[in-house]
Amino acid sequence: MTQPQTVTVDELRDLDVDAAVIRLAPLPDASIARLLHALGPGRAVAILDRFGVERRRQIAFAAGQGEDGQWLRGQQWPEGSIGRLMEPAPAVFAESATVSEVIETLRPIVSHTLITYVFVVDASRHLTGIVAFRELAFAQPQQRLAEIMVGRPFALQPQVDVIDAMREVVRRHYPVYPVCDADGRLIGLVRGAVIFEEQAFEISAQAGAMVGVEREERLATPWQRALRFRHPWLQINLVTAFVAAGVVGLFQGTVNRIVLLAVFIPVLSGQCSNTGCQSLAVTLRGMTLGELGAGRARELMWKETWLGFLNGALTGLVAAAGMFWLAHHQQHPQALMLAAITFVAMAGSCALSGVAGAAVPLALKRMGADPATASSIFLTTATDVVSMGLFLGLAAWLVA
Repeated sequence: MTQPQTVTVDELRDLDVDAAVIRLAPLPDASIARLLHALGPGRAVAILDRFGVERRRQIAFAAGQGEDGQWLRGQQWPEGSIGRLMEPAPAVFAESATVSEVIETLRPIVSHTLITYVFVVDASRHLTGIVAFRELAFAQPQQRLAEIMVGRPFALQPQVDVIDAMREVVRRHYPVYPVCDADGRLIGLVRGAVIFEEQAFEISAQAGAMVGVEREERLATPWQRALRFRHPWLQINLVTAFVAAGVVGLFQGTVNRIVLLAVFIPVLSGQCSNTGCQSLAVTLRGMTLGELGAGRARELMWKETWLGFLNGALTGLVAAAGMFWLAHHQQHPQALMLAAITFVAMAGSCALSGVAGAAVPLALKRMGADPATASSIFLTTATDVVSMGLFLGLAAWLVA
C-alpha cells in the first residue's frame, strides 16, 4: 500500500509557487489548508491562485473560510498589494461595548489567535478607533471602548502596493495595521511582520530580476522549471549581444589595421558597464524607498551623467596611459592620438552609461513594467553599443 505523501511547511517555503502546488495537489484539502495557514496569508493566496476554481473553494472551506473568507477575497486584489496579505479582524466591537463584555468575548478567541488590538467600528463598520489589548487589563470593567480608544487610527488600503505601504509604516513600527476600503470601512488587518517579510522577499528578488531570473525561482526549484524561467531572457540577451557585435563589425577594417584597438575594447566595455550598473543600483534603490519624487528624474539624470563623466575621465587617464605605453612599445606612429581617443571614449561612454543606468528603470516603470525586470540586460546592450561605437568610431575617423 502506497504511503501518503507528506509535505512540511519548511519544504514549501523553499519552493516556488508552481512547484508548491505540484507537491500539495495530492494531499487532502484539510492538510493543504493547514499548511497554507502556517505559511501566512500572502503565500497562501499566491498558491491558491494556481489551483482550479473548484479545488480552491474546497481548500478554503476546509480552512473554515466561506466565499467571503480572506483567502478567496484576497485574490481580487493585485499581486504585490496589501489586500493579498490581509487576515480577518477577529476583535471588532462597537464603541458602546464595555471592557468586561470585550474581555468575555475575547476569552475563547485568544487561546488560538494573537490579539494585539481591539478595533472599534460604528454601525456601518467604519473604523473609529483602536484599543491596545493591554489597555483592557488596566481599564475599569464598566468603561466603554469609546472612553479608552485611540480615535482616527492610521490604516492601510487593500489596493496599495507593499512597497508603498512600507514607506508609510517604516517609521511607525506597529505590530498590526487595520485595512480599510476607500470609505473607511474595516475589511481586515495586516501584521507588520508580514509586510516586512514580503518586502524582504521583493528586495531579495530584485537582483535576480535585473538579469532575467523570475522572482518565484528558489534554490529548490527543479532545473526544468529554472530553465523555462531563465532561458527566454538569455535568448533576448543573445540578440542584444549580436547588436553590440554588429557595431564592432561595422569597424572591422579599422580593427584589422590597428589590432591594438581590440585589446582595449573589453576594457572600455567593462568599465562602462560597471558605471551604468552603479547608476542602475542607486536608481532602483531610490525608486524602492520612494526617494524619486515628482520632478526629480531630470535631476537624477544630470547627476548620473556628471558622475559618469568624472569617473570616466579619471579612469580614462589611466587607460590612456596604458594605451600610450602599449602603442609606443609597439612603435605605433600615432601612439599619442590613440591615447587621446581612449581618454575621450572612456569619459564620454561612462557619462552616457551613467544616464542610461538611470533611464532604463525609469523607462520600464513608465511602460508599466517592473523597473528591475531584465534592466541589466538592456543596460549592458546600451553601454556596449555606445562604448564600442564611440571608441572605434573615433579611431576610424582620426587614425585609420
